[in-house]
Amino acid sequence: MSMTQVYQWCSWFKDSRTSFQDEPRSGRPNTANNDWNTARVDELIKVDRRVKLKEISLKLDIPKTNVYEIVHDKLGYRKVSARWVPKMLSDEHKR
Repeated sequence: MSMTQVYQWCSWFKDSRTSFQDEPRSGRPNTANNDWNTARVDELIKVDRRVKLKEISLKLDIPKTNVYEIVHDKLGYRKVSARWVPKMLSDEHKR
């Protein structure tokens, strides 16, 4: 972390900020990460566990970065031996 970032965080917390979460931003909202696209991505992965993110992106016409977020963050898949598999660790195993 750069010193500039440290100074910025110190300034935020001096101004009574209490959270590390980003504040809402203006601009166009992300519409690709919705439940419908999540279900479609999950279906494509279940049909072919060797499918690539780029292939999913082209088939569904959504950005590759959004496909990555859906696969890793929402669905919890990870790549093992060139296949998408669900994360197997439970909360108890992670402790």
